[in-house]
Amino acid sequence: MKGLMTEIYDLKSGTALQHEVYELLCRHRFMDILHAYHPILAGTVPLDIQVPGSDLDLICEVHDFETFRMEADTHFGHYPGYAVYEREVDGVPRIKVNFHCENWPIELFGQSVPTTQQNGYRHMMIEARLLSLYGESFKQAIIQLKQNGLKTEPAFARLLHLEGDPYDELLRLEGKTDVELLELLF
Repeated sequence: MKGLMTEIYDLKSGTALQHEVYELLCRHRFMDILHAYHPILAGTVPLDIQVPGSDLDLICEVHDFETFRMEADTHFGHYPGYAVYEREVDGVPRIKVNFHCENWPIELFGQSVPTTQQNGYRHMMIEARLLSLYGESFKQAIIQLKQNGLKTEPAFARLLHLEGDPYDELLRLEGKTDVELLELLF
């Protein structure tokens, strides 16, 4: 995907803010600490559509929640705002760890699904495709909607006139051809 920073090393050569995030992730060794969980930075920063207050979403493949929680407590428990949440959604247990590091809110998200199959990654990939297809004016419209308080997926859904749950509707676009995706704007 043109412009998508899929590996943290790609961030190093991205925008100034992406480079800043790369330095932060390296300085605090996030990817090294989480290595066993196959972490991927997902969300708005790799797409370059972040707004003030956007967080850094590190998605992880977690099968042993107790071990993950203990490791998170050990490595990240000293950061401001540290909190751990566990719940089940659609029959899939998940764990979320939130804290602040320097100027960034951080969210570690784990479930027992490979990271490239998790919805957060899948959303990011379809959003990257849409941004590439629709161009800069579409990107700026997404950023404007986000600045006005919408979350990322609802912003995409609004511009594409998708009805229903925006998270589900975006996933339905994965198998569409570029021509079919372009037709959504007309």
